Formats: sequence, structure tokens, C-alpha cells
Amino acid sequence: MEIVDLNILREERLKCLNWKNIKPYWEAIEALPTPKNIQIKLSDTVEMLSEHFSDEEEKVIHDTAKLMHPWRKGPFQVSKTFIDAEWKSNLKYNLLRPHFNLKNKIVGDIGCNNGYYLFKMMEDEPKRLIGFDPSAVTYCQFKFLDHFMQSGINYELLGIEHVEHYEHKFDVLFCLGVLYHRADPIGMLKSLFKGLNQGGELILDTFMIDGEDDICLTPRDRYSKMGNIYFIPTVNALKNWCYRAGFEEIEILDIVKTEHEEQRKTEWISTQSLDDFLDKEDQNKTVEGYPAPKRVYIKAKRLKK
Repeated sequence: MEIVDLNILREERLKCLNWKNIKPYWEAIEALPTPKNIQIKLSDTVEMLSEHFSDEEEKVIHDTAKLMHPWRKGPFQVSKTFIDAEWKSNLKYNLLRPHFNLKNKIVGDIGCNNGYYLFKMMEDEPKRLIGFDPSAVTYCQFKFLDHFMQSGINYELLGIEHVEHYEHKFDVLFCLGVLYHRADPIGMLKSLFKGLNQGGELILDTFMIDGEDDICLTPRDRYSKMGNIYFIPTVNALKNWCYRAGFEEIEILDIVKTEHEEQRKTEWISTQSLDDFLDKEDQNKTVEGYPAPKRVYIKAKRLKK
């Protein structure tokens, strides 16, 4: 079995804060005003409200947030600054919310981005919340937000492959919008399986294609202008992947086509969004001619030792 020293890896990953393109983010975070009587509201918008910042301090908060674009997940309200992220992540969270119970559980969010879902999970009173994401940009976004939130959430600059080597196992793992980025989806699912306690649950979503056969779409070059999309399965193929990874009791929670209400371009991203990824003549196809993005949401359990 591979031995992974996570402490050494953590030290190496934190060196990213000195990278030329990341250091200005970290310096801006360190220059943020001290939080003053912050009121936290975990509604569809994760809010950190205060009436005690000066106009100059409000400008520092706003400028720091703008510096860290693109903001993919949200929305957030930090005092007077509203971060209207590309994705209305509340729609996905509200879809999933009836299907899990996190109270007193050890919970991990794999590919946690800036922590939107982790912040939302706080209202469920889990025992521990850990986010995994190797992105230096989203790590800085989380640290910016948590400067005001003071959540106690542990954000690890680690990837899926490190979950099975973590210091403890998890009762619930979330892995939302990651599987299609992996060239070895069954290997990824095995890593998640090994990271769960017996009786633990995986909540996952991924792109899917329609059909009853056990097959998947393998884009030749790009899918929705993304080059890092490898396999897009039918629901039955995804179930088979989960079974082969060791999971049981696989439940389909929902199937949802991605709409402009959920993903769209805002002033908080500088890149393209859903409108640019779809065929102008037929919104049911991507620009490459593949079926337009549709997601399947599942819950799978680890019952075996």
C-alpha cells in the first residue's frame, strides 16, 4: 500500500501562496479589516453582515473580492459586497438537502471550490467539516470568506487521491461536479469508498447521457469547450462504476438539465459560461454537437468493511 505523508504534502502545497499570481491574493487577505460584529445568515445567499465597517474598509473588502475572480460558486454577501457567482449553487444544494442528515457526523466535500456548500452545511451541526481542493485560487477565496465567517472548517489543499489516506474516515462525502474530470472514474470512486466509514454515504453528481445501455460518451477533444472531460455515462453505466468500486444501495436522487437560471455569466467571472458552450441554433446540443449538459444526482452507501 502506498504510504502518503500528508503533513509533508501540506507544507509543499502551501508554497502556492508565494506563487507570483497568488501572492497578491494572500497579501490582500492579510490586509482585510478586522471582523466587527458579523451576523451570519445561511440562506440561499451565504451572508456575513456588519454595519460597523467604514466606507474605506468596505472598499477594501470589495476590491479584495474582485481581485480573486473568477467566482464559480455562490452567491455570497460580505457586508455590502454581493458576489453574484457564475453558478447559483443554492439550486443544487436545495435539491440535495432533503436527502442527507449531517448532525454529529464527520463530513467531507471533495472538490469544494470556495466552500459554499461547506458553509451551508454548518446549519446541520456536523461534528467536523473538511473541504478538499488543490486549487490555490479557490483556497484564497475560502480564506477571504472565512476571515469573516470564522467557521472552523478545515480546507485541505489536497485532492481526491488523498481522501483514502486521510487521518480519519468520513461518515458522509460529497463529490459534486468532479467525476467527469477524472480519466479513471472507477479508480476515483474506489478512493472515495476507502475514505468512508462502514455505513457511510457518498453524495455525487456528474454529467450523464440518456439511454438504457451500459455505455458512456467519450469526447474526442472537448465537451462544452472543456478539454478535461473524459467519460459521460448513462445512469446504468454510472451505477455499474459505483458497484465495481464497492458501493451498494445506489439511489438516484434526481436528473436535471443545466439551465441558464443555474449557470450564467456575471460580472464576477471573466470567462465564458453556459451560453457560450451551447449550439446557437440548438440549445439541446453543445457547440461540439454532443448532448447538452445534464446531471444525475446519486446517493451510494458503503456497507462492506
